[in-house]
Parts: sequence; C-alpha cells; structure tokens
Amino acid sequence: MAKLWYGILIAIIRPWQSLPLGFHYLWGKFLSWLMKAFRYRRDDVMINLARSFPGLKYKELKKIARQFYRNLGMIAAETVWLGGRARRKQKVFKKGIVSVEGGREVYEAFAKRSIMVLNSHAGNWELIGAYMQKLCDESGDLMSEKDVAVVYRRLHGKFSEEFFRRNRCALQSKSFDGYVESRVVMRHVVRHRNERKLYVFPNDQYPYGTAIARASVNFLNQETEVMTGGAEVAERLGMSVFYMYADRTAKGKYTVRFSKICDDAAALGKDNIIKEYYRRLEEDIRKNPSNYLWSHRRWK
Repeated sequence: MAKLWYGILIAIIRPWQSLPLGFHYLWGKFLSWLMKAFRYRRDDVMINLARSFPGLKYKELKKIARQFYRNLGMIAAETVWLGGRARRKQKVFKKGIVSVEGGREVYEAFAKRSIMVLNSHAGNWELIGAYMQKLCDESGDLMSEKDVAVVYRRLHGKFSEEFFRRNRCALQSKSFDGYVESRVVMRHVVRHRNERKLYVFPNDQYPYGTAIARASVNFLNQETEVMTGGAEVAERLGMSVFYMYADRTAKGKYTVRFSKICDDAAALGKDNIIKEYYRRLEEDIRKNPSNYLWSHRRWK
C-alpha cells in the first residue's frame, strides 16, 4: 500500500520536483526561517554545540546554529530536487553539484580487495546516491554501481521509507539494488563475500537499540558511545577502510573526500579504525562546524 500511495503522490509532485534548483532554494530558505522561528530542536542544537565547543561564547554558538539551520533548509531543497532528476544524472553532474577527491586511491584499493567506507551526517547525506554515482563514473571501467552497497537504517513510516530510499536512488538504474538495510547487512556481506564490493556505512549515529557491536570514544570533548559494526565487518573480511567526508564548499556544491584509514582492517583492528575515524571527523567538524547535523541526539 505504501508503494501505491508513493506512486500517486510522486505523480502529483513530480512537476514541482522538476523545477530548477534555484526555485527549490527559495522555499528551502523559507523552511530554514520556519525552523528557526519555531525553534526546531533548538535546545538539542545549542546543547550539542555548547558541549562540543566549550571555549566558544554564546554569540559564536548562535552564529553556528544560524548557519546550521540555513544548511538544513538547503539540504531539504536539494533532496527534493534530486528526486526529480531520476535517470538524468548527466544534467545533475553538469551543474557541478558533486566533485570527488581521493578517488584514485579508492580505485587502486578496490582493484585488490573489498572496501568499507565510513561516512557521517556531514554535508547532504541524502545525496549519497549522487556521491557514489560520481565516484563510479569517474573510475572508467574500474567500478560500477553494481559494486556499491550503501547501508541504511529503515525508517519507521512505510511512506517515508519508500520516498527516501527511492530518492537516494534517483541517479541509479532501475535495476539498482545496492541499498542494504542495516539489520541484514551481515547476511548481504556473507552472500557476496567472493565478490569485490564497496560498502558505505553510516557511522556517527547513536547506537541503534539492536546494535550489538559498540564502543566508547572521546569525540568533541565528550565520552561518546559509538557503533562499530562497519569496522567489525571490515576486520572480519580483511577489507580496506576509507574515511568519507562531504563538505559544502558553496551553495549547491559539495566536495566528497575519500582518505584511506588502512589497507587491511584485520591488521589494524576495529578499535583503532573507529578511533581514527572519529579523530578525522572531529577535525573536519572543527574546520566547518555548521556542516554537521547538530539537531540529532548524538549524545544521550
């Protein structure tokens, strides 16, 4: 039933989604104003910022919060716009919305073994399909979308699940089946253990209730409970591990950077991988604080 309602609603809003990105940024700006006016998760945002940057004054924290809400409005606009670009990836990339750094190192590692990419809620995480498609397109014949598996957590609402899953896949072919629900990721890995795959694993959320693999690290001045599932899978299968960070460099422009953490996760170990991942993420957040998702309850 969710798929039926999804089809009906998309048929209604598709003309709106197909409008230019500049139009979507207008309503995104208004949405940003609404979130600030109605204090959307304002307490969570300010508490997270204050604890993460104890040396900043209140005025400086408020400035980061304003920039964060502005970014959040743009993220919503870009997400809706992307859904209207289904099967039109060349038009998306012609706008230069995504550029990739470190791709060559990814391709070289992938020629030898499977890769685990650990990513975060930086930049626009809803454009993950566009990021991965750009990485594959620039590889020549070294990598294609069939080699990519993006791990995600299923949303509670059936309609929301259908909308966001399909929206992220907007630039992929109709046969793309590379989105893997977190509850079955180990089953998927075992099934494809004899194939080279690039797994993208979100790694900065508070551990799910069902998450067994957990650890504790110091992240942004706070003792932080973290999930280690991605690192553990990589360790068990001896994958290469990469850190991924999406940085908004200008309005409608993202630079997605890949940097290697290790060649062989079995040699480095999951605990060291997780510590290094969070060290790099903290470093990037400090350079551009508003680029991170401060409204989620990362610390509980």
